[in-house]
Amino acid sequence: MGRKETERMEFWGYSRPDGSVGVRNHVLILPATRNVNYICHRIALAVPGVTTFYTTGEYGRTGSDRKRLARFLTGIARNPNVANVLLIGMPHGYGYPEFQTDALAAEIARSGTRLEILNVDRCGGLEGTVVQGIRLARELVREATAMRREAAPLSKLTIGMKCGDSDATSGLAGNPALGRAVDRLIDAGGTALFSETLELIGAEQTLVQRAKTPEVAQRLLRLIADWEARAASIGEDIRTINPIPENIAAGITTLEEKSLGAVEKTGTRELSGVLDYCERPGEPGLWLMDAWMSSYSLLPSFAAAGAQIVLYQLGGNELPPEDAPLSAVDPGLVAPLLTISGNPRTAKAAGDYLDVSTGGVLLGTETLDAAGEHILEEIVRAANGRATRGETMRYPEPFEVFFEGPFI
Repeated sequence: MGRKETERMEFWGYSRPDGSVGVRNHVLILPATRNVNYICHRIALAVPGVTTFYTTGEYGRTGSDRKRLARFLTGIARNPNVANVLLIGMPHGYGYPEFQTDALAAEIARSGTRLEILNVDRCGGLEGTVVQGIRLARELVREATAMRREAAPLSKLTIGMKCGDSDATSGLAGNPALGRAVDRLIDAGGTALFSETLELIGAEQTLVQRAKTPEVAQRLLRLIADWEARAASIGEDIRTINPIPENIAAGITTLEEKSLGAVEKTGTRELSGVLDYCERPGEPGLWLMDAWMSSYSLLPSFAAAGAQIVLYQLGGNELPPEDAPLSAVDPGLVAPLLTISGNPRTAKAAGDYLDVSTGGVLLGTETLDAAGEHILEEIVRAANGRATRGETMRYPEPFEVFFEGPFI
């Protein structure tokens, strides 16, 4: 598939007031604080067609952490996959200012999405908020179900991507195949986000050479130096704690080896810039989001940064050989997760969880270019509305928010 053919590809999605296009049409019940998680849970139980999640049990350790959590919450609400939002909050003036409903609403409103707000004190307490929330949620669902998909170019698509349970096949087949798909998406004007900054150590020069500007290259190098210094400050050497035991059991020997394989998923196009956790890119292209490697904090952060679809490239050679449980099912919250693997053994062991297998590359039945085209086609199918494997399971995968602040 050439560049011109890629540019002609399109998907069918939901046009939003801010010009973005959703691939899902969620009605989100958003808890402003942990105190109202139960209220959101009750509303979601009563109203089919809504989605919610439970705000984490802590608000961070510093002011910057609280801003990060607020950016996470508002980012999820602003995701193009969200049609309408019902924001549930405590009384005005309760708790930290970052989580006041008016502060969150001001940011969410930037998307132009319909937003309704309920505060517990103005609804007569917990039960009154549940009753009014159910009434509003039903109205929002009816409105959302009247929306229809329209044709949209691939330039309207943003993906997030992570690799996990990495093994020898990750750098040889799985990640390079994903990189081919990323190149095609970026050539079409789309956007791709990747992360796991510490897993760039040893491969950073490959990205430095692709940086759009010297400033982008310098920021990347500063971030990597900061990660190493942070580990050293508590007596750790990143190279001795990563690769993790699963990677070592699967045949990866050093962090540099793991990093060189991981960077393959970014393709070959220029690095447009570096983002903070949950920060949205300002233009199309390839972007690095600075974050830790945990699936539970990383996959939903891509959604908070605007990704409509998240991809998890799985190695998995150390998994049980039959009916293997995976480390991440679908914690994208509002963005569906596509799980892919270039390991033929993993495809056999975890077939019920896997959306795309590119194992044919190692078996000699498929080229990397063909595998990349296959991945892009599956991305478009998911964008058009086909459920991913994770979406067919009613399992509320836990999530975390990546906080940096020290315990105080």
